Order: sequence, then C-alpha cells, then structure tokens
Amino acid sequence: MPSSSRPAVGGRHELGQNFLVDRRAAARIVALVPPGPVLELGAGDGALTRQLAARSGDVTAVELDPGRVAGLRRALGRRVRVVQADMLRMRLDGAPTVVSNVPFGITTPVLRHLLAQGSWTTAVLLVQWEVARKRAAVGGTTLLTASWWPWYEFSLGGRVPASSFRPRPAVDGGILVIRRRPEPLVPPAERVAYQRLVREAFRGDRLLPAVRRALPAPRRWLAAHGLDAAARPRDLGPQVWAALHAAVNGAAQP
Repeated sequence: MPSSSRPAVGGRHELGQNFLVDRRAAARIVALVPPGPVLELGAGDGALTRQLAARSGDVTAVELDPGRVAGLRRALGRRVRVVQADMLRMRLDGAPTVVSNVPFGITTPVLRHLLAQGSWTTAVLLVQWEVARKRAAVGGTTLLTASWWPWYEFSLGGRVPASSFRPRPAVDGGILVIRRRPEPLVPPAERVAYQRLVREAFRGDRLLPAVRRALPAPRRWLAAHGLDAAARPRDLGPQVWAALHAAVNGAAQP
C-alpha cells in the first residue's frame, strides 16, 4: 500500500488492492461475524473497521501502510487497537474471528497463511467472486479446498458488486466464510499424509488411477461411496475424502 502521510484513493496495483466503499456491503460482511473479539487483516481506510468497532467486543486492525495506520488511529481512537504489520507474516493469535477484505493479488497466500494457523475459529473474507465460489466448492471442489476440508467448512456468504470498490475491479467480490470444524474428520496428526493423498489424486483427471495403487479393491470402494470409474477428484465431498484417507491409511498398515 502507499506509504504517503495521507491515504491515497485506491491501492497498490501489484497486490490487486481494491478498497470497499459501499457501507451496505460492509454491513453485510460484518453481519456474518460472530460476537466476540475480532482481528481484521488489511484494514485499509477502515470501511469494515468502523462497523466492527460499533459492535461489542475488542477489535484489532492490522494495516501495512503507515499513513493509513495513523489515519485509523486518529479516527477510531481507543475503540480499536491498530497494528502496523504485514498480514502474511504475523501470527494470528488472540482472536477467535478473522475478517479481511483480501487484496485480490495475494488471495491464495493469505488463505494458506490462515489455514495453517490454529488459533481462530471463524474467518469472514471478501475475495474475488469466482475464488469464493471455488473455495466453497460450488460446481466441484478444488485442490486447496479438499486439502483442508477435514478441518474447515467453507461456505459462500454472498456476492459484492464491483461498484462497491475503489478503484473498481474488473470482477465482483464474494464473501467466503470459513469455520473450523468442532470435530475434525481426519486427526490433525495425519494432515501431512492426507494432503499428500489429495495432491496425488488431483494430478490426474480421474480418481481411479490414483486409488488403484493405494487400495486393494478400488472399484468396490468407489461403488460403496456412490462413485464409478469415471469419478473425478472434484466430485468428492469432505466425508468421502476423509473416508478415502482412512481406507488408504488402513491399507498401508502392515
């Protein structure tokens, strides 16, 4: 973000930064945030921060641009703790809920950074509309979503038109809600093995070649889970992925 003393209109082109200017869109996002302390990543000019501050509960806003940090501190006073930091380098400790208007250019790194940390329970993120759809598995799952499904639930919170941002992006935004599962479908200690299986499965267009080497009776397993030989990795839901991991892990035991 720019480092001038006064916030500039718009954001760094290389990050795909688009600032939210529609109060109604901001209110829709904040309405999805559960009660309690909140950590906001990339506060920008404070469109979400102001509405979060009007609720009960502590708010910590993280912003990289020192000019915007100073502006937020002047505008919000003691209602919000404003921290100058890089969202991709800080540990997300101390707040059960994370909120962010994610710069479109770093959406995947931000998601990976979030998912790899274990201190939060809910994340409400404004991302590109198609990214939100993909992460929520609308029309089929993706490698990233399948990799984390045993520990998180992904849902679509709504669409935000491009006119709600400045500068106006070429695409609409989408609200992605991520919630940590109270009971994981796969033990956390098995995450590395599970994610290795998912990566192997997504290397091909069909699931059967990936499981043929790992299961003694792959076609029978597929049929037992309502799948046939033409099934693709994108067709599986979270419970089936967890069951596949359990079957492969059991078959690999001596």
